Amino acid sequence: MRRDRKETWKQWMEKKGIHKWFQRDNLIILILSGVLLFIIALPTKDGEESGLSNSQTQSGGENTLTQEERAENEASLGQESLEEAQNTREDYCAYLEKRLEETLSGVSGVGKVKVMITLKSSEELVVEKDTPVSRSSTNEEDSQGGSRILNQMESSESTVYKTQDGDSEPYVVKTLLPEVEGVVVVAQGAGTGTIDKSVTEIVQALFDIEAHKVKVVKMESDR
Repeated sequence: MRRDRKETWKQWMEKKGIHKWFQRDNLIILILSGVLLFIIALPTKDGEESGLSNSQTQSGGENTLTQEERAENEASLGQESLEEAQNTREDYCAYLEKRLEETLSGVSGVGKVKVMITLKSSEELVVEKDTPVSRSSTNEEDSQGGSRILNQMESSESTVYKTQDGDSEPYVVKTLLPEVEGVVVVAQGAGTGTIDKSVTEIVQALFDIEAHKVKVVKMESDR
């Protein structure tokens, strides 16, 4: 009976063609293929994690470098802006002094003139602002049948930027020149009430400053 079952099982395998897979050569190939697939599958996850880790490390390094470069660039630009503003302030002050000297030296009785001007601050840049406004109305009704309308208005302000040569900077609408703080005039003809008054009035008219911020003194004769 057992033998008949064995022969029946064998005949069924032969009929289905399954017995071919259990031949020695095919069985070895099947086992080796399974082992190979197992070996290939093992390092895949580690490799991906390792690759991801390396990628993250490299990416992090690039981001850090970019931030450092950005900080250096901002510091450099800030220093350049400060130096440029200082140079602009000095140049503007020298320009005003020269023009005032030319003007006063042409006034009768004033003679040779030297001028010193001080400024309140550096030039001021007025930038474009975006101020969107949103409005809303709400109709509320109370339990007594009355109603009221609530109007709300909200606004915000943000600076408008422009891109130039790959750098983003505020859009400047206009530049306000620094105001004059005080003026000292050293003139050959000073020392008389008439000349001193004329010089003071001229300076006030040009720079719109108070009289006590204008000082007129006589120049030494050897100059």
